[in-house]
Amino acid sequence: MQRVGGGDVANTYTGERRTHLEALAELLPEQGLVSRMVGGDDPMLWVWHPSTGRQTIIFATPSRAGWVFLWSPGGQSGVDDLARTARALRETLGSAKSG
Repeated sequence: MQRVGGGDVANTYTGERRTHLEALAELLPEQGLVSRMVGGDDPMLWVWHPSTGRQTIIFATPSRAGWVFLWSPGGQSGVDDLARTARALRETLGSAKSG
């Protein structure tokens, strides 16, 4: 475990990551989505659409431009626009499966 300035870097990232994911999770019911925090010390957000059954895992990770959310298939959004991210997830998970 790397220690910088007397603090545990991994714990700092875990705390920030959890904060961002929890903030997003609060908005998801308004979009008709359900979520659950998973991953213990490496938190991720499991999100699904009850009607379509489609689901994904949301990761929050630091980048040069600040924290971002990542999800499959190819979704990405900055943590500074939670409402946009929640809408994008609804559109992704609410659409009919392709193929």
